[in-house]
Amino acid sequence: MRIVSIVAGAGGMYCGACLHASTLIAAMRRAGEDALLVPAYTPVRVEEEELAATRVVFGGLNVYLQEKSALARHTPWLFDRLLDHPALLRWLGRRGQATRAEALGPLCVSMLRGEEGRQRKELEKLLHWLRRELRPDVVHLSTALLVGMARQITRTLDVPVVCTLAGEDSFVERLPEPHASRARAALRERCGELAAMVALNRYYADFMARYLAAPRERIHVISPGLNLAGHRPPGQTTTFPGAGSPADPTIGFVARVCPDKGLHLLAEAFILLAEDREVPRTRLVAAGHLAEADRDYLAQVTAGLARRGLADRFEYRGCLERPEKIALLQSLHVMCLPAVLPESKGLPVLEAWANGVPVVVPAHGAFPEWIEDTGGGLVVEPNDASSLAAALKRLILDPSKAAELGRSGHVAVHARYHADRMASETIALYRRLRTGGG
Repeated sequence: MRIVSIVAGAGGMYCGACLHASTLIAAMRRAGEDALLVPAYTPVRVEEEELAATRVVFGGLNVYLQEKSALARHTPWLFDRLLDHPALLRWLGRRGQATRAEALGPLCVSMLRGEEGRQRKELEKLLHWLRRELRPDVVHLSTALLVGMARQITRTLDVPVVCTLAGEDSFVERLPEPHASRARAALRERCGELAAMVALNRYYADFMARYLAAPRERIHVISPGLNLAGHRPPGQTTTFPGAGSPADPTIGFVARVCPDKGLHLLAEAFILLAEDREVPRTRLVAAGHLAEADRDYLAQVTAGLARRGLADRFEYRGCLERPEKIALLQSLHVMCLPAVLPESKGLPVLEAWANGVPVVVPAHGAFPEWIEDTGGGLVVEPNDASSLAAALKRLILDPSKAAELGRSGHVAVHARYHADRMASETIALYRRLRTGGG
């Protein structure tokens, strides 16, 4: 089966949707399918082996110019290819504003309108390439924000188009009006034309059924899975430092460094722990992509810790490559992702469990059902630093409990949250859709 996965690039950073899509493509290839990742907007940064086409569709510079200029909507395709050069798009992506919703209202609505929008020429180029060269049996979109291309793909190629639902609501709700309302309406209309939608958990499937006014049965839940190569092997024990240990217990934060992911809440909780005489000296380590626009945010978090005399106990290690990220996870006592908004993905939690590390997470989004399924951590009140500190204290003072939770998460990931299972379920969905099922 020829599978084309169109994945929205995130300006050169690692993003959950890109990592999920690339892991899925790699696993489907291992299963014998002819699967290709096609980047949209910018080249995609992935951890797996080279999976992506060298060509970028809907190149970000062309998309932007066609939104702003009628002349750009009529330039020759050959000229457009110059503006789609991957090096140029990577450079532009690093400027930091490329994915910020607040500045992208008209462009988002236009993209969702597809053949009726200002990027019609980009859609025509994509259709020509798909029809003449790739000839897919299934097209999978990494986000519903790409759904504007689905109608014409289905009509032109007569193949099912599927999309993964991946936090679209949080993006759309940040658009200024009237663009937010128009984007919601376009999403509802265009998603209703898809062959199927996929959510990574029941929470987000239920939420998006309401948000899109879509029948719940059209949203299939396929839990995410990791490529477990390099992570802690099954059966390998994990030890945690306890009271009197020469090693300081380490709390980890592995996610994009921005207000949504809640590093500031974790910093507040860390200050409470440092002031608690029952808690031994503890360290806080953060890692993840830091956009230029969020550097002031990190500086404020760092300054707040420094004012409490904790500068030497906090470290930001930057955006780590896969081996360094795994090494960091394996050094942690507990991993904390105190997301401010309900998470639709939350892949760092699975990565912590893949290394036998327990987690502390807020009781919203995907997290409660994952904790219930795996027993791999503790849930706390959302947006509450005191609740966060109490849970972290519990695991720091009770290494045996931390180890027990870490083992439970470790066993669950190796049994159920791995890439081969994810690929098998996704391929089965594709086959049902191709034969008229759903």
